[in-house]
Amino acid sequence: MLPLTLAVLVVVVVSLPYWLPRVVVALRMWIFARINGDEGVPIPGRSVGIRDFIRVYSDPAADGRSRGARLSDLFWYWLAPGPEVHQEHLEPGERYDEVARTTRRILARPKPEVERLAAACAARTLDATRPGFVRLRDLMMPIWAEFYYELVFGRPCPPEARDLIVGNADDVVTALKCCGLRHMDRRVRLTAYLRDRLEEIPHPLPSSLSPEERVYYLQGAFFNTAVVQMSEAMAHLLMAIAQHPDVRERLARDPGDDAYLDQVINESLRRYPLFGIAHRITSKDITVDERTTLPAGSVLCFDYPSFHTTGYEDPERFDPDRWRTLAVREANHIPFGVTANRPCPARGVAPLTMRVVARETLRRFALRTSAAHTRSLPNRGPCVLLPRTDDRALRVRLPLLRLRDRWEDVWRSVVQLGFGTYMVWDARRHRLAARYFAEATR
Repeated sequence: MLPLTLAVLVVVVVSLPYWLPRVVVALRMWIFARINGDEGVPIPGRSVGIRDFIRVYSDPAADGRSRGARLSDLFWYWLAPGPEVHQEHLEPGERYDEVARTTRRILARPKPEVERLAAACAARTLDATRPGFVRLRDLMMPIWAEFYYELVFGRPCPPEARDLIVGNADDVVTALKCCGLRHMDRRVRLTAYLRDRLEEIPHPLPSSLSPEERVYYLQGAFFNTAVVQMSEAMAHLLMAIAQHPDVRERLARDPGDDAYLDQVINESLRRYPLFGIAHRITSKDITVDERTTLPAGSVLCFDYPSFHTTGYEDPERFDPDRWRTLAVREANHIPFGVTANRPCPARGVAPLTMRVVARETLRRFALRTSAAHTRSLPNRGPCVLLPRTDDRALRVRLPLLRLRDRWEDVWRSVVQLGFGTYMVWDARRHRLAARYFAEATR
């Protein structure tokens, strides 16, 4: 009897990486729904299909952002301090318009200047990087910390500022992935640094914000969201290149082929959209068709991954060549949102700088990975950097990397279950968004 029991135990333990993470993810989603409740109209879904996705997303009445949604409490919890002035969470109106104009003005630089800056920031980090095992998201963060610091301050980023920005951004995204709890000391240190240097910023900042709110705006928009999203986007792009030999070889044969690299970027943004769900609150009724009306106060949850996999041949396949004949504007492809409803302010600069940083990386390293590549990327993009292709070394390193990633996924899923449950509960307890709007109406 004992040998049989032992054999069963061995099978269960050995098979953990193949079933436990999926079970834990399902449990996390169940707990999330139990704590937050069943809120929101999923789009696409029963009420609104793919055909009406863009029309409803672009409707002027789909303009609310935080007020009236229980989901907002969780996002504000992750983005505190200062979520009430984060550009993504400001309600529509004069204040949002002024903040959005300021962000666009800071980002509005000539193309050659932006390319030179991105290349210089990438070179400083990559030249100091030794070949070997890396986490791509971690590798990319210092690049974007320096890039956005110089856009905001108009001068090179000192090492201490870069470290503060990276520490803050890493803390935010780690909490968002439920891989760790928030560390407010990291955010407070960056807030203090920005507060002391607010007068040094060469750009006029929103007059409707107090000095403290301006600090929170800069920290949230540029040194949190921008750094996190660009690091994630680059990790996805480089992971995809590392996993697909045909893409690697074509880029290696003609490194100056910007058209093909843009196709790879488009496919990466399609296959691994940075947003999972974007929620909006309706300020008025929206009529979808003669049978369906979305009443005012509805929380609309726009599902980017579902939208990005509909209308494509073999949508799960990573295929940059599909963009040779497929026009971005005619496809279900909105990596930066829709123009009519709070589009990403970096939609012009992001693809351009991604191309530059990708080229700088590929000039220095060959990339290989066997790790799991998912949209949420909780493993931070494990990858092997090589100065040149060495198949003999990879025969050992890649199987080991895959084994390591699978077993990391076991403990990581358990960690996410614990931390995710706690943070969802704690966010509901604090009710940051609900309390803010309740106090604002007194």
